[in-house]
Amino acid sequence: MPAARPRLLYVTDLAYQARGRRYCDEDIHLASRLRAHFDLALCHPLDAAALMDGHDAVVVRNSGPVLGYQKEYDAFRARALATGARVYNPLTGKADMAGKQYLLDLSAEGYPVIPTVGRAEDLDRLPAAARYVVKPKTGADSLGLRIVPAGEVAAAVVRATGDVLVQPCVDFVHEVSFYFVDDDFEYALYAPDPERRWELRPYPATAADLEFARRFIDWNDLGHGIQRVDACRTRDGGLLLVELEDLNPYLSLDALPDEDADAFVGAFTASLSRFVQGALSPARP
Repeated sequence: MPAARPRLLYVTDLAYQARGRRYCDEDIHLASRLRAHFDLALCHPLDAAALMDGHDAVVVRNSGPVLGYQKEYDAFRARALATGARVYNPLTGKADMAGKQYLLDLSAEGYPVIPTVGRAEDLDRLPAAARYVVKPKTGADSLGLRIVPAGEVAAAVVRATGDVLVQPCVDFVHEVSFYFVDDDFEYALYAPDPERRWELRPYPATAADLEFARRFIDWNDLGHGIQRVDACRTRDGGLLLVELEDLNPYLSLDALPDEDADAFVGAFTASLSRFVQGALSPARP
């Protein structure tokens, strides 16, 4: 009798409307490929806590910004941790998975990130700029982000509901993202036109680029999972971290040549196969 295949609960919001992207297409494609190797069930993020039992792992993919369902996400995390459920990406992530505090911490520690503060009284620590970005500490996908003139930024922080981050508007050449599976670099994409940030093209990452990106992968020490290091190329040629997405990074696979997209799916499948081995037992029904 053939051995039972690993059972995955694949968490995605197929109806989520993202500007410039179709999250659902990516997850439909990935799910169709993963079914060759796993028994797979798709569910909405609001149902994940109730449905996670009976699966060898829970795979969180394009589940949308947690800001829209924070209470339910907290309940999902609590249940997963209490029951020992295996969640991919693991819930130990220190970057976007835990909010934006890491940008404050990394900025204070001298990492190459966009300078960031969280209080009006700390604004003098930021480089002078004509405009500043003010965004929620728990935000994602540009939700709640505002750009305010220098003369209004202190008042905007004081009036804000909840914790916020403040950053100078950086004059950059382009944005670039580096995609990793586990600790392995897979591909990079960039937006040549800053005004069209979702018109992405493959980017030939240099050794210096990868050294920059790996610094944040090493810092997060996630072990398993998909991570996206988002950066901006400054006018002096350097890179600054915009965010480290370690919860549910959109992959923009449709911007890749077919062979590169296939290579990523192969790496993702292999990573998941390794990940679920820790959950399988010989006595499984």
